[in-house]
Amino acid sequence: MKAIRTLALVLGIVGATSAVGWAQDEGISVGSVAPSVTVKDLDGHPINFGDLVGKKPMFIEFWATWCPICESLLPRVQAAHARFGDRIAFIGVNVAVNQTPERVKRYLTQHRAPFQVVYDADGVSTRAYNAPQTSYIVIVDRAGKVIYTGVGVEQKFEEALARVAGPEPAER
Repeated sequence: MKAIRTLALVLGIVGATSAVGWAQDEGISVGSVAPSVTVKDLDGHPINFGDLVGKKPMFIEFWATWCPICESLLPRVQAAHARFGDRIAFIGVNVAVNQTPERVKRYLTQHRAPFQVVYDADGVSTRAYNAPQTSYIVIVDRAGKVIYTGVGVEQKFEEALARVAGPEPAER
């Protein structure tokens, strides 16, 4: 069963390598309640997405070190984190297909991905969020409602982040 899920994910990724955008046909529905799943971080510590509901909105990207679309998105994700990182939790779900925690750690050191990384070796969050492929981004508001999903290089996630982040902090 795990091999079938892995094959389906890889086929979805291969089909998306030329994607420049995505309509809401797959993945978790906008307007639905975000699943409260627990996934381990790269050191094996459990991270429960539900613990953030009521505290911070969430930016969740399903990604892999070998995903060219994810790498293309990285500068925009870094810029979004620089702007909103104090008000939004940035979570990177490594899909763990052809990955090891050590490989992911090396990638993070080299590329400075600006999110807390969870290593979804069992596909728990991937299934719960119905992630169709890597580069899949889900934005969840403070109340736990999904307000944006997208995939591909040309995603328009910055506007959704601005909405859930609230007003910019006043300069001192």
